[in-house]
Amino acid sequence: MAIKILKYGLFLVLALIFAGCNVAPQAIDYGHESCYFCKMTIVDKVHAAELVTQKGKVYKFDATECMIHFMKDFNVAEIELYLSNNFTEPEVLIDATEATFLISKQIPSPMGAFLSAFKYRSDAEKIQQENGGRLYNWNELLLHLSE
Repeated sequence: MAIKILKYGLFLVLALIFAGCNVAPQAIDYGHESCYFCKMTIVDKVHAAELVTQKGKVYKFDATECMIHFMKDFNVAEIELYLSNNFTEPEVLIDATEATFLISKQIPSPMGAFLSAFKYRSDAEKIQQENGGRLYNWNELLLHLSE
């Protein structure tokens, strides 16, 4: 009996350890969670962002620009996932490093950078034709926002 309890306890401890190291996005609880960078409540379902570290710690942001500003004082070698909401699919997080970004004065974002992320470049180009602005890939965006 004692061996059975010991085995069960060991299994439970290992399960908790592995569950705590899950490197995956987490759903954002809009209207209830705060941006890790600016502390504003995350309410915009098309502009939010998220970082996930290699150890599975999740940082949530109300805008991609907050995520990028947060990265300036963070060891980016620890980051496993860079995620932004897809403008055309509210609440859907996409790989920011593969996204196309549009900065258009016609599309406000929570922190005033007028920055939106798109999973598909063709979607970004369509919205750009309707609203103007400039397109960026991830590296171009990082450079632009560091100026």
